[in-house]
Amino acid sequence: MKVQPKQAKPRPVQGGRRAPRAAKVTVVIPVLNESRTVEKVVKFALRDRRVAQVLVIDDGSIDGTPELAQGAGARVITSSLLGKGASMEDGLQATQTEFLLYLDGDLRGLRQDLIRRMMRPLLADEADFVKATFGRRAGRVTALTARPLLRNYFPELADFGQPLGGVIAARCSLLRQLRFENDYGVDIGLLIDAAAARARIVEVSVGRIEHESQSLEALGEMATQVARTILERAAEWGRLRISYLRETQERDRVRQADFRHSLSMLKRAGKLALFDMDGTLLNGRFVLELAHRTERMEALNPLLDNLTLDTATRTRRIAAIFAGVPRSTIERVAREMPLMPGAVETVVGLRKAGYLVGIVTDSYRVAAETVRRRVFADFTISHVMKFRRDRASGRLTLSPAMRHPKGCREHRLCKLNVLRHLLDELNLAPERVLAVGDSDNDICILRAVGISVAFQPKTPAVCDAAKHIVKDDLRGVLRLLCEPVSKEPEIRTVTAAESVTN
Repeated sequence: MKVQPKQAKPRPVQGGRRAPRAAKVTVVIPVLNESRTVEKVVKFALRDRRVAQVLVIDDGSIDGTPELAQGAGARVITSSLLGKGASMEDGLQATQTEFLLYLDGDLRGLRQDLIRRMMRPLLADEADFVKATFGRRAGRVTALTARPLLRNYFPELADFGQPLGGVIAARCSLLRQLRFENDYGVDIGLLIDAAAARARIVEVSVGRIEHESQSLEALGEMATQVARTILERAAEWGRLRISYLRETQERDRVRQADFRHSLSMLKRAGKLALFDMDGTLLNGRFVLELAHRTERMEALNPLLDNLTLDTATRTRRIAAIFAGVPRSTIERVAREMPLMPGAVETVVGLRKAGYLVGIVTDSYRVAAETVRRRVFADFTISHVMKFRRDRASGRLTLSPAMRHPKGCREHRLCKLNVLRHLLDELNLAPERVLAVGDSDNDICILRAVGISVAFQPKTPAVCDAAKHIVKDDLRGVLRLLCEPVSKEPEIRTVTAAESVTN
């Protein structure tokens, strides 16, 4: 990952040339009572030919840590002030080399090539500041404090795997420009300040690393200090304002529209059910109702089902019609449109039967998410209408799930492509999928799944594509699942009377 922040304070970073192969690095290890691990960490660092010296900065340890570190070959310096940040800064001041690598004194399971991996971007002049990411789940402070705050105030840094990690390599000329917090906020503070200095920031995977676990009380203190550091930096960058929060909220909404994000938040299931929205879950067509309520029917009519335009162009032009419409109006329309009879009972019934239930629609996520909550579905896949100051901008981000390199051969944007992505992500066979739709844009997906249902089909082609037909009440879908399916299933109609008596 490389980061070039859009809003940054211009401070030139020294460097800009490829370092000679013989360039050395100083390893700095801040410690406090790390006697169980420090000796191994020091010896690990000294085994690498790139390391000129190991400096252990001690915070007044009483368990023999300084003696063990010195015996392992490190130069031990007593910190000028209790606290990790002061120790890191003391180590920087004592460093004679162009590059510095920080390691924690309690690390275990270090890969032999860690130092080489961390130094490669610096020596190749591809980075000024390198953060390590390692193969363990992010800690509770990262997941519950750092990442949410970064997502709101520093979204350009929010995707770092270990933003609070203490394994950092950097140019000393850059580090001397940065501020060292003297608490748990030091590592995230350096990351944000490096971005402010317009440094080239790179994240490098170094395998799996283990730290000593900490008590809940200690984690609470860490979270407080991390939050304070991020909020202080946000204030300095001019980001503690409601308009900026709305901008980041909009970016986050677009990010969440990626179907992979939705699936990552869900429990895996062995069966999948996919529903169209308009005419299937909703009793009507959303854009028609929205245009009617916002007096835009005259502009919409020439675009509806206009086959002279490709799907992407038509979808974008329809979105442009609604520029200026408040988000609250769009959500209200999606909430007030009537549902099809049995929509809630069918979705909930499928989830009880072990299905992961999704809505796949050519409409807008802001509407699809509202409908999802109304029927209690698990996820949505849809296009993203963009907003500015809580009003539709008229611009649209087409769902990347609607495209697939091995998907539909007839349509550039197609629900069949969504199915391909989902099968890949969930490791499912098409036979484990139920699809329900009503119109021609559902035909491709209906043909490809194990159980396909045309609900109140609009054309004969939809009837031909589906193995089953259900009219009047969606609970007919549940009835189909209760019946044995033959190898050559017959197309049949399930009426409201039959479904209700089930």
